[in-house]
Amino acid sequence: MKIPIDRQAVKPVYLQIRDRFSRLIRSGSLKTGDRLPSIRSLAKNIQVNKLTVIEAYNVLEADGLIHARPGAGYFVNSESLISTSPKSNFAPVQEVIIPQQKSVSFFDIYQLSVQAKSQPGVIDFSTGFPISSGLQDLQRHARRAMKQVTESLFNYDFPQGQLVLRQQIAKMLIQLGLEVSAEDLIITNGSKQGLSLVMNYYLQAGDWIVTESPTYYGTLDIIENIGARIIGIPMQGSGMNLELLEQYLKSHRPKLIYTVSTLQNPTGITTALQHRQQLLALAEKYQCLILEDNAYEGLNFEPVPSPIKSLDRSDSVIYTGTFSKTLMPGLRVGYLLATGKHYRPLLEQKLFHDLHVSTVSQAIVSEYLASGHYRHHLNHLRASNLCSRNAMLQALERYFPEEATWTVPNGGLFLWVQLPQETSMVSIARQAWSKNVFIYPGMPFFPGHKGYNALRLNFSHAPEAIDRGMAILGKLLKEHLVKIG
Repeated sequence: MKIPIDRQAVKPVYLQIRDRFSRLIRSGSLKTGDRLPSIRSLAKNIQVNKLTVIEAYNVLEADGLIHARPGAGYFVNSESLISTSPKSNFAPVQEVIIPQQKSVSFFDIYQLSVQAKSQPGVIDFSTGFPISSGLQDLQRHARRAMKQVTESLFNYDFPQGQLVLRQQIAKMLIQLGLEVSAEDLIITNGSKQGLSLVMNYYLQAGDWIVTESPTYYGTLDIIENIGARIIGIPMQGSGMNLELLEQYLKSHRPKLIYTVSTLQNPTGITTALQHRQQLLALAEKYQCLILEDNAYEGLNFEPVPSPIKSLDRSDSVIYTGTFSKTLMPGLRVGYLLATGKHYRPLLEQKLFHDLHVSTVSQAIVSEYLASGHYRHHLNHLRASNLCSRNAMLQALERYFPEEATWTVPNGGLFLWVQLPQETSMVSIARQAWSKNVFIYPGMPFFPGHKGYNALRLNFSHAPEAIDRGMAILGKLLKEHLVKIG
């Protein structure tokens, strides 16, 4: 295949290759299932380094135009799975929630999710697990990591985590626009431990905390176990309602604002730069600390604004992240970024809780980052998730009742579906389970279960499984609405 390359152009060669294939695919010259030239043959043909071709193919994967088949090469995606920037029709009517009762236990939800994951043949739309990929690479890097840390397994480590890993994470975060060094980072057992460390240190029973509504139910469980009081500010299509937020910052003087600014759990909404600036300004005005949870930061399909922490010049934001959503949940490696006066007390909290994160898990992640495979892995994951998200959006249009509305996330693992208020979600969930489709009603994502009827749907599945599972769900919902109508 001939690809014209202008070696004097400002545009990098790998992007010229990407643009050429993109035009061929979008024009129909390359059709669904067509195989692209091998990396070796294309590099030889146009006289470039193989790494240049790999980079071009990685970008095409991230664009959702092609996918890799192990051992077979790269192939053009189905036209129906190529992103067409669909628009969201999500616009819920919701008030501020100040719950008087506890939510469903995180323990119960977690147990059900793990149980469903272990059942063969079940299509599990409920959980927050990513699709399994890159296992062979991880196994190879795990063997290397074990050789390097065998002797250190007979000693305890520093509570803040291994220096090399913290340096690697710092470099990653600098690329996101953050000003950070290894000395600002604490390695945690997943991001949930980071959330728990912050909330247990800064909150006491009776204190007020602001969360988005809906929000991650694991966070609600932490807050309720502390005995703190929740103010659930409604999520709009653009993010947390800032007008309502200011009202409650002024009237209740909360200690913390908890937010997921990028690919929010459960809605998948990403806030704009202006929203982030305004949120930070409000927090500083009312002297309220922000806890920014960016567990899905690397899974965006298109560029997103830098984290709120990147705008912070007064140590008003503590930031958490994790590798659970991009590598393996079972490794349990996350990180906490705390600057200034916040670092030492949170490090002491970490030491008090469990001394340090598993030396083996830290070494595996560090080895994987050092290998340079992480960027390629993320590109592959984003491409796979983009195809799956588009498959789920099409299935929603095809199978779900017209009364349903949903978000269109720019990445992550979830989209959020609002359903008619009269729908019995418990009944739908039971019927779906009898047909090997596992969902969990959306109420646990709202403080005190006081929200509207909804579902969080994990789209990190093969398109065929998505279509099959959504067809079952859609049929159950339509039959239910007819029956009660």
